Amino acid sequence: MTPRTDRLTIANLYALLSAVNASAAPIVISLGGLAGAYLLPEYKSLATLPVSGFNIGVALLAAPASWLMFRIGRKHGFMAGALLGFIGVALASWALYLHSFVLFCFALLLAGGANSFVQQYRFAASDYVDAPLKARAISRVLIGGIAAAVIGPQIVMHFRDVLYPTPFAGAFLMGSGLFLIAFLIMQWLPNQPAEYHTHDTTRGRSRREILRQPKFAVALLCGTASYALMAFVMTAAPLAMVGCGFDVSEAALGIQWHVMAMFIPSLFTGNLIARFGHIRVISSGLILLMLCALIALHGLTLVHFYSALILLGIGWNFGFVGATALLTETYTSDEKHKAQGLNDSILFGCVALGSLSSGLAYHVIGWELMNWLVIPIGIVCLSALAWLAIRERDLRADAETHKRF
Repeated sequence: MTPRTDRLTIANLYALLSAVNASAAPIVISLGGLAGAYLLPEYKSLATLPVSGFNIGVALLAAPASWLMFRIGRKHGFMAGALLGFIGVALASWALYLHSFVLFCFALLLAGGANSFVQQYRFAASDYVDAPLKARAISRVLIGGIAAAVIGPQIVMHFRDVLYPTPFAGAFLMGSGLFLIAFLIMQWLPNQPAEYHTHDTTRGRSRREILRQPKFAVALLCGTASYALMAFVMTAAPLAMVGCGFDVSEAALGIQWHVMAMFIPSLFTGNLIARFGHIRVISSGLILLMLCALIALHGLTLVHFYSALILLGIGWNFGFVGATALLTETYTSDEKHKAQGLNDSILFGCVALGSLSSGLAYHVIGWELMNWLVIPIGIVCLSALAWLAIRERDLRADAETHKRF
């Protein structure tokens, strides 16, 4: 095992990379729907399609990204992802200049593909620590999102009109530079050998066998629900705010508060998991997501939007970090590329579906009914967690009984 000081340095590097590369996501979230409406004003129900393209890109490349790093190593895989991100976000700026909705969607699809590599940072950091510290390692990487929560929206607010008269293009052009910065930072990552050469791919269970584990299935369900519900509500939030008469800058600021709320809890989420356990932390996250929906249903003032978005972020953090940490207990080192790729493919496929349906749902059923949908899904996940807790308790009791006899 790598010495503790080295482990902390590596985790800090991944946190720094998260701060830089994850900043692209708030730019896409804040401006993707608004840019879509600008490029396709006659079909406003399709305004969030570019944001959905971003999430579809994550889903499509989740398994290939995991496989690529298995073949060539984490460092070189992440460098390839950074170059893909630069191309995608820069192309989004060019698409706005050309006023091409199709090219803009394709560009964000590429950017989403790059984000699938960013999502692997949490697993890469957990590779270096023992099981009791995995939740803290994952949480530490997500701390970088605190900086991303500031960097991304600030780029939106200060550079969105730099390439006037083309709106939003300047923000995407500046955002593409973040991936070049990350590419340089990656030079300090350790030259981890390609696991293809160090692991026997014939060992371990199949993806179907991994998926059939109750703990894996519940972790996947709760992580997917937390992320997909967050994407569903968050993607429509800027449209709802602008639709209620608020300015684009106020909508971007709301996303900034939301993204900060997504990542600031990472300062202590790992410790909470170590103290209270995965199930309690995940349950708290789901309850917060449901509370977010109730606040959004209570009013349409700026305070209601900001409060709901903040709770949405905290709920996502508890649900997602807790589910990711729980997931790491369900596979061996020989199976991790299968399990991680399978998890992220399903998870981000559902996230893409959530964001894809978000714009359509906002225009067809409205902001209020969208928030009502959060509550029954939360109840289903809480029920699954309760079932898993009872099952785990019974298994421990049986194990203790066998020890005594």
